[in-house]
Amino acid sequence: MKIAYSPCPNDTFVFHAWAHGLIPGAPELDVLYADIDITNKLAAEGSGPDVLKISYAALPWVLKDYALLPCGGALGRGCGPLVLMKNSGTEGTAGIEGTVPDPAMLSGSRVAVPSERSTAYLLFRLWAAQNVPGGVGEIVVMPFHEIMPAVRDGLIDAGLVIHEARFTYPSYGLALLTDLGSWWESDTNLPIPLGAIIARRSMDLEALAGWARASVEYAWAHPEASRDYVMEHAQEMDPQVAGAHIDLYVNEFTADLGESGYGAVLTLLQRAAEEGLVPQMDYAALLK
Repeated sequence: MKIAYSPCPNDTFVFHAWAHGLIPGAPELDVLYADIDITNKLAAEGSGPDVLKISYAALPWVLKDYALLPCGGALGRGCGPLVLMKNSGTEGTAGIEGTVPDPAMLSGSRVAVPSERSTAYLLFRLWAAQNVPGGVGEIVVMPFHEIMPAVRDGLIDAGLVIHEARFTYPSYGLALLTDLGSWWESDTNLPIPLGAIIARRSMDLEALAGWARASVEYAWAHPEASRDYVMEHAQEMDPQVAGAHIDLYVNEFTADLGESGYGAVLTLLQRAAEEGLVPQMDYAALLK
């Protein structure tokens, strides 16, 4: 069975057991490791694998062919995308304590994002509509691991980052403008919906969900078993950073979305549709 997910520690941790034939009855996996921008496009084109990890923000374009699985994905609290700028320590830029007090500084700026259909970018657009007068300037799409170096080197004015960048951005001389997860949580009291696991509707969705959940549970029960696999794909990440990444993004919602998880997804997509940022959709399709 063909599957696509990122090489990030949370995905390799979650799918390690299934990918290594440790889940009884589960089909053998043919894994494509791909950036979220790539998987979003594959799903939208209908040419993707049987199962994919995509952004929740990309769901409105794919639900005709794919169904949302209730497990294996990434939601949570305290784990949202960050907007970063260069920390020069001078007036009018990132300050001494590493924060930028006025979001209006982004007006007319060049901002790098990891995907135009990423949840991070959707949250950014919803936030910017409230906080950046006149809107930002140019949006530049680039792989997420290239964003912080580009901000550091002055190639762009600000960057929208995800995943382990939460732990590593100070080492690039960058400062936090805003934590979009904190903004979302304070505004909605809901977890942050980040990455979804979807599967073709023609498949046995109940069985797929069971195998995915079993892989999550195996990972929790045998945390050392996946270490080599995780680090093999972690792009030279420090093991402590990889561990913190897993602890943050693999949580109760990975095992089961539950009522609040589904509520977070519905709220995000309904708000975005009202702003004209995503197509209107049949929200019942999320549940079947």
